[in-house]
Amino acid sequence: MRKRKERIDRGIKARSQDIFALSSWREMLYLSGPRLLPVLVFLILPLFFGIYWQKVMISMAVFALLAISWDMLAQSSMVSLGHALFFGIGAYLSGSMNHYWGISPFLSIPLATVFGGLICTLLLLPVLRLRGIYFSMVTLIIPLMLVRVIEATRILGGTEGLSGMTPLPSGWLELYIILVVLLLALFGLRRMMSSDYGLVLRGINDNDQGVMNAGINIYWFKAQALFISSAIGAFAGAFVTHVYMFVGMPVFALDYSILPIAAAVVGGAGSLAGATLGAVILVPLSELLRGFGGLRIVIYGLFLVVFIVGVPEGIFHYIQRKYHQKERWVEVEK
Repeated sequence: MRKRKERIDRGIKARSQDIFALSSWREMLYLSGPRLLPVLVFLILPLFFGIYWQKVMISMAVFALLAISWDMLAQSSMVSLGHALFFGIGAYLSGSMNHYWGISPFLSIPLATVFGGLICTLLLLPVLRLRGIYFSMVTLIIPLMLVRVIEATRILGGTEGLSGMTPLPSGWLELYIILVVLLLALFGLRRMMSSDYGLVLRGINDNDQGVMNAGINIYWFKAQALFISSAIGAFAGAFVTHVYMFVGMPVFALDYSILPIAAAVVGGAGSLAGATLGAVILVPLSELLRGFGGLRIVIYGLFLVVFIVGVPEGIFHYIQRKYHQKERWVEVEK
């Protein structure tokens, strides 16, 4: 007798998928648990860490923001290979405002977020009509060009950068600001992408010609998505500038372009929560491997290969499927 494995939705999921027909606290917890868990973890876990791991959590949250913004942009049909552009523009804007004009970080960070988003959008506006690898190559080239311009002209501190930025009042404030912003960005963007507005963005990714035939200006929507993504990246760069009280050419490093992509792929692209989960895994993992010296990159690469090959759908999608579905063996009819 031959059997095969069958996946079926759990009863709670079937009842609460669209109409939210909840009849018990257990079902309410089933729905709210996955949403409350990251909030509790991010807000309570830092209380048990020392200063070093608190800094690691700040770095993790920064890369999670970059991964979220990359994932949202990719869902809108724009795959970026140069998220360091967004990060670096925000870092230099906030650093320059504080260094040259003495503007408080509580004002320079929001200003760098908005104007960084605008500048990045204007830089990439002429190439919004490009598709696929062509758009990606432009995003990769621009930050490399900006590095050479700063090096050759010696503007904004040149190769030495700008130092002596005003720090935030305390380490705890730094940590909880970035964690709260991460949670707001995660839940806000997930809500946006599940709305009619997000449906248009995903439709552009799936079939841009069909969306255009519906009378929708896809380039206006792509420009808006680009601004949102670049503003999030600019905030991350502006924030890090005041955490380390320095800004220089390293803010355009490839790490800020590659690691967000790796986090989204490992965690599960297309979900935003997967990008966050990927950053939560990869950034602490990188710190734990520092003791291996030169072998660190090799071991880190092996972990990436194992994650990608073993769970190609992404860790978040795998956990989500296991949470919402159960498996059983059924007989195969001859």
